[in-house]
Amino acid sequence: MARQNYLFTSESVSEGHPDKVCDRISDEIVDLVYKEARKTGIDPWSVRVAAETLTTTNRVVIAGEVRVPPTLIKKDKHGKDVINPTRFRSAARRAIRDIGYEQDGFHWKTAKVDVLLHFQSAHIAQGVDNAADRQGEEGAGDQGIMFGYACNETPDLMPAPIYYSHKILELLAAARKKGEGEAARLGPDAKSQITVRYEDGKPAEVTSVVLSTQHLDETWDSKKVRSVVEPYIREALGSLPIAADCAWHINPTGAFVIGGPDGDAGLTGRKIVVDTYGGAAPHGGGAFSGKDTTKVDRSAAYAARYLAKNIVAAKLAERCTIQLSYAIGVAQPLSVYVDTHGTGKVADATLEKAIRKAMDLSPSGIRKHLDLNKPIYAQTAAYGHFGRKPGRGGSFSWEKTDLTKALKEAVKNA
Repeated sequence: MARQNYLFTSESVSEGHPDKVCDRISDEIVDLVYKEARKTGIDPWSVRVAAETLTTTNRVVIAGEVRVPPTLIKKDKHGKDVINPTRFRSAARRAIRDIGYEQDGFHWKTAKVDVLLHFQSAHIAQGVDNAADRQGEEGAGDQGIMFGYACNETPDLMPAPIYYSHKILELLAAARKKGEGEAARLGPDAKSQITVRYEDGKPAEVTSVVLSTQHLDETWDSKKVRSVVEPYIREALGSLPIAADCAWHINPTGAFVIGGPDGDAGLTGRKIVVDTYGGAAPHGGGAFSGKDTTKVDRSAAYAARYLAKNIVAAKLAERCTIQLSYAIGVAQPLSVYVDTHGTGKVADATLEKAIRKAMDLSPSGIRKHLDLNKPIYAQTAAYGHFGRKPGRGGSFSWEKTDLTKALKEAVKNA
């Protein structure tokens, strides 16, 4: 039987964290390609993006492989088609500016941006364009395992520690960008960490709060930073009680003026646990940002979350973990695994059969069902890919709970 009384901790990082700057730029590349495809009448199903970003002091390097519309291609001096770097550089600068970096060591206007994108390998493309197991179907972009998770601890069916760690940083970023009082003197780079005490398997109270945030006023000490950020922390935690003996560690090392890529190099895909469930559930290992949705690292992880969330929303379980596995060039998942951790109202094996009936789990089936071929990914790059509100433009479609009826029917017929 699972433990009922324990402490659990999760962390989040802000949009200005060096790794998150890279995730944002990589996802801006994805959005740019989808936007350009729609604008020029190119079938968005045909585009491919696998973009990785590195940042350091006043330097951005974007590398990877793509299949893009002709408007993003130019001729080199030998008359050969190559990727035109201009639009990609502009996308990176816009992202850096929106995050808020205008510092000597990292400035959206002066940072050098190198674009080293090349065309997608024909050997990878052949496996995606033609599935080995279904004639004319799209194959998975790579092998791998993907996990989805949901639980009834928070309104958005996310684990409490990661949910509230994200909320703290979201509120602080919004206040900074709006210029609210002294919060306007905070910098873009920040990390949060929340420890929650569970009682009878439910979140009972917060026992520790850790926050390190960049600040632009060099005279501020840890006490001053706490006075600025504590109201936002309390607002983010809402009705979740803070223990009387809660340990507060706000900028525990002291001054934090030098931040972002000037303070530490960043890379795409180094915060995958922050992107998902804060360690409360498994992660398959693949990063999301910078990838189009033929890459099942991204699309199948979204589908697994969607299914797990709908199972919990349908009250078929209080907690649900789903694993999907794929082989490159093969359309259908090799395996589907469901674990409701002893909270299921029906057998886990029944749910495994039901979700296959309720949703086509091939890459093209997932992309159709969740309408993923859209420029909706830059906003996923910070504060988690899950537990977010679905948007009017189709963003976070995997957070909808519109499959509950179909799942219940599938369970009856499984």
